Amino acid sequence: MKKLILSLLVSVFSLGISSAQSDGDKLIGVWQPSEGTAYVKIEKIGNKYYGRIVWLKEPMNEKGEPKTDVNNPDESLRSTPLKGYRILKDFVWNEEEGIWSDGTIYDPKNGTTYNCKIELTEENKIEVRGFVGTAVFGRTDVWTRLVKKK
Repeated sequence: MKKLILSLLVSVFSLGISSAQSDGDKLIGVWQPSEGTAYVKIEKIGNKYYGRIVWLKEPMNEKGEPKTDVNNPDESLRSTPLKGYRILKDFVWNEEEGIWSDGTIYDPKNGTTYNCKIELTEENKIEVRGFVGTAVFGRTDVWTRLVKKK
């Protein structure tokens, strides 16, 4: 009887964990910011979520070379290609609030990194809010999912 109860408790606990993981994993996939100039692939590494640029509408600069992070405040990183660049870092699924938080987003247009939170508003839409200090002082962009996690 004790083994049966223990087995049931373990099963229920495991279901709770996999449910929380699957909710957080809804972020995984390829997303297009509203501008339409890039695709960002979001993946999970460990227990955090990261996003990198996987496609650029204009991948080459005016010299015909791959675009690089020319606005990075760190001069040694300005030759880093934008394609493959990790712009979303360290997001954690916050089950209580139903958002991914504690992460940052990097804007290659101005070389600035912002605090960020992400919220799934529809199955294939997320609101990505970058901000300084508190989320009240920020900007939200709506991204559309192109490819789901496989």
